[in-house]
Amino acid sequence: MAKQQKISVLPKESSDSGWFATLSEVSEAKTLAGNVNTDWVVIGGGWFGTSAARRLAELNPNDSVTLVDAGRIGNNAAGRSAGFAIDLAHNPRSKNFADNEQGNINESFVNRAGIDYLREAVETHNISCDWSPQGKIHSAATLRGAKCLRTFAEALSRIGEEYHWYNAEEMREITGSSHYHLGLFCPGTVLIQPAALLRGLVDNMPDNVTVYENTPINEVIDHDAYKTLNTSEGTIKAKKIILANNGLISSFGFYKNAAVPIYTYASMTRQLSDNELERLGGKGPFGLIPADPFGTTVRRTADNRIFIRNVYRYEPKFTSPLDAVDAARRIHQQSFAARFPQVADMGFEHSWGGALCLSQNNGGTVFGELANGVFGAGFCNGTGIAKGAIFGKGVAELASGKTSRVINILSSRPRPTSWAPKSIFGLAVKANAAYRLRKAGKEV
Repeated sequence: MAKQQKISVLPKESSDSGWFATLSEVSEAKTLAGNVNTDWVVIGGGWFGTSAARRLAELNPNDSVTLVDAGRIGNNAAGRSAGFAIDLAHNPRSKNFADNEQGNINESFVNRAGIDYLREAVETHNISCDWSPQGKIHSAATLRGAKCLRTFAEALSRIGEEYHWYNAEEMREITGSSHYHLGLFCPGTVLIQPAALLRGLVDNMPDNVTVYENTPINEVIDHDAYKTLNTSEGTIKAKKIILANNGLISSFGFYKNAAVPIYTYASMTRQLSDNELERLGGKGPFGLIPADPFGTTVRRTADNRIFIRNVYRYEPKFTSPLDAVDAARRIHQQSFAARFPQVADMGFEHSWGGALCLSQNNGGTVFGELANGVFGAGFCNGTGIAKGAIFGKGVAELASGKTSRVINILSSRPRPTSWAPKSIFGLAVKANAAYRLRKAGKEV
């Protein structure tokens, strides 16, 4: 980090996450006004940041911890996800995924540790977030998709992971849809209402944590012994910083141009009526992961809404424009009608975009000390809930002088690198996304 770092890119969204919009009650935001002195400041209130702040407070009960988010926690990138806390994902960007046995073992180990840390908070504080350890179903609507699932199953068999097949009729009985030819069920994944869990984590932080929302940082000054963080309404003076803002770490001077901010788009219906539920059929809440990574993720939520997610866009300004949300909503309606024609005329109540961050070098992650007194965790490359929780917990432990198997695994992973100018790389990403969307076919 430079001695003085101006922050030029801040997250700003054009619509609320449906998960956040449907919360029954949200505590009023506390915004920083004035000057604050703190031992630790955590920047970013997503899965990384809430876990890092919580763990810092647990390990350092005599220290003050300040958690800062530029917007509302639960309506940020973390609260815009599909709500799958995944223990082991089929990594579509890794060509050798099926053969990378030790990598898959390590991946499942760290992700399960992240899920366990979240589960501990849910159970300790009785957080109401529709926590459901019911697993996920990888769904195929094409012969190509079925082939992809069989490759995934072979990889699972080699590392001793459990799975179960569903044929087309069983998929229809579960989902109410005749769209799918094959399903691969994997236990271990937890389905959640992500905004509800994030709000529950914030409302139940240890006593030595102070949370500020709607408080974007616009400048950081490094004085070596301490750091000054300026906002529009005040100043934070901190001994140490943890950057838990995923791809926006680059705005703070680290791994410049290495981030690939990809936005995925989602829509959610209102709650289905009794008549609509009868027409829909199926067996209640479920979560479907598409066989093709550019296919459609589908959930039937605990409160009986249909959630659809597809469309991937490169958004270098870390924002989802309203016209992009509207365009995605039209595609979502087509995907909805293809799967659930019996209720698709109800349309959607909410549509939104949400960021995930890939790295140019395909899998590079941020974890560790980035400068004197500055630690960071980010570039999750997908599977953000479980990864974010364990990356945040792990970097807090590392910053507190601890070591563990998780820390060793995360510390050994490659760091993000940049091999092309942002403008050229952006064009390549857009062209690749358009090609892969067409190739996905009926999986969309």
